[in-house]
Amino acid sequence: MTTSDDVVVKAVGLKRLYPITKGILFKKKIGEVRAVDGVDLQLLRGETLALVGESGCGKSTTGRLLMGLEPADGGSISVLGDDLAELNSRQMRAKRRDIQMILQDPYTSLNPRMNVATIVGEPFAIHPEALAGRSRSEAVRELMDRVGLDPSMVNRYPHQFSGGQRQRIGVARALALRPQIIVADEPVSALDVSVQAQVMNLLLDLQQEMGLSYVFVSHDLAVVRQIADRISVMYLGRIVETGEAGSVYAAPAHPYTSALLSAAPIPDPAAQAERERIKLSGELPDPADPPSGCRFRTRCWKAQELCAREEPDLVALSPSHSVACHFPETPDDAN
Repeated sequence: MTTSDDVVVKAVGLKRLYPITKGILFKKKIGEVRAVDGVDLQLLRGETLALVGESGCGKSTTGRLLMGLEPADGGSISVLGDDLAELNSRQMRAKRRDIQMILQDPYTSLNPRMNVATIVGEPFAIHPEALAGRSRSEAVRELMDRVGLDPSMVNRYPHQFSGGQRQRIGVARALALRPQIIVADEPVSALDVSVQAQVMNLLLDLQQEMGLSYVFVSHDLAVVRQIADRISVMYLGRIVETGEAGSVYAAPAHPYTSALLSAAPIPDPAAQAERERIKLSGELPDPADPPSGCRFRTRCWKAQELCAREEPDLVALSPSHSVACHFPETPDDAN
């Protein structure tokens, strides 16, 4: 049974709106993009929660909100029991020791004018107490070794490393303050497939060694399969399905989740060849003008009149699996 002590991150009714303006000098608001629109989620201690969906669905924005990098326009976020909205700047700086981020692109997330010693050691300039009696040089070399890089390379610059090595540098920087929570925003999407597996294995090893909790943002369900304990599927700013990873993979209940899974490659060539690909019709709707009712209905093969009238609530199918759909998939539908 889950207790409040098990929950390290909790978001309730989370919203992020971006205004659409017209004019150069006197800007007039003519609309808004509801990038995140009423998201509820919780991350448990030591687990990996995957946020999955197409580009533009709001998953990366959700990650930034959880980090406190952007202000929420509604709802609440608590990290280790502290409501972020109630923290002043000094308290928020201290809270950043608990939650860190791994960025998507290792080619642009590292300052090309800094060497590795400076990049990885930069968090210690803000939080010198995290050194715990060590020198900054010693701490950086320990971090390099922990992520599988030769500590002797600390004086090199980012352009002297491969993509996978650069992402390991990003991981080392995120670990510098010994956080309890890491938000990983598409951490392997810019890497070759073989390198992806190496970085994923590193993240799994670090989780076991350090007891880390991950929010893992990705568009790729094949990648998520390797690391996720629970999955939340997002579409146009809302969570449409959430549940234990095994349950979601074995019996996806939302048509959108079924479509995403059908596009994810599986290691068995025979099964891959026999599997029927679900091709969604149409493009992702404009997030500034989402469809009425169910936001997925314009691309859904199961849509009916009810779907245009009423937006479905997230309803529990089991204690560990919920879906927001008027006509959820059943195991028989997959056969």
